[in-house]
Amino acid sequence: MSTDLYIYYRVAAANAQQFDTAAAAMQAGLSLQHQIATALKRSPEIKDEHHTWMEVYSSVPPDFIEIIEQAVTRHGLTALIDGPRHSEFFVNISSCA
Repeated sequence: MSTDLYIYYRVAAANAQQFDTAAAAMQAGLSLQHQIATALKRSPEIKDEHHTWMEVYSSVPPDFIEIIEQAVTRHGLTALIDGPRHSEFFVNISSCA
């Protein structure tokens, strides 16, 4: 059974372009290094001058949360994120008919 990781948080709309560039570079490196699929998503609406952003990582290894935290720091994303990062794991299950 594979596990996917979803991480969401808020970024000031004024920092959207800078954040997008840095986060995309981080995900490209993680995807190449760990052979995983990634996605970066952002809410279309601005609320309280912020967008909600989401990182998606498919079929991650068990220690991936630590790898992500190191990458976030290395790419300077911490300074652009307002508040905590919320992480949730989901397992892929198959339904039997």
